[in-house]
Amino acid sequence: MMNKGKIIVIVAPSGSGKSTLIKRIKAEFLDLLESVSFTTRKAREGEINGQHYNFISEQEFLDRKENDEFLEWAKVHGNYYGTSKKFVEDEISKGHNLLFDLDIQGTDSFKEYFGDRARVIFIAPPSVEALENRLRGRGTETEESLNIRLENAKRELLRKDDYDYLVVNDELEKAYLDLKDIFEGILR
Repeated sequence: MMNKGKIIVIVAPSGSGKSTLIKRIKAEFLDLLESVSFTTRKAREGEINGQHYNFISEQEFLDRKENDEFLEWAKVHGNYYGTSKKFVEDEISKGHNLLFDLDIQGTDSFKEYFGDRARVIFIAPPSVEALENRLRGRGTETEESLNIRLENAKRELLRKDDYDYLVVNDELEKAYLDLKDIFEGILR
């Protein structure tokens, strides 16, 4: 498993523009496979099971965790998220380049498991205030969930310099070009 395929992890606080940037990267780098995590959170409007996430019950998640089916897992914002060990092993062994969208805990697990084979890109908002405005603008959060995400984001931002690359998403086009340059360097 360790001598084929590239592993690229993107980590960012909720609302930092990560999903928008990943969508553009996937459109540009068509051979990248994105790992689809398992989660116990409810699907948002427009999300498709098996494409955005594998939406499962908490009991099914805990059963899979007990069976050691996850490479990494975490409880984030009150919901479980995990990466299928079988998916990663199968795709890396085929030489496919994999893109992962993980939280801090999952990213740390990947770095521990893969070491320098996992290249990690942290996407940061220009400020906590900008992040709060983006989250409020989505209109998908209750005040309670918004406050949880903001508190988590403040802790996550303390880690922004702990990874291989940092992209500040102050202006989307510049952030995308910075991210594209990083991907080109990794995939060479």
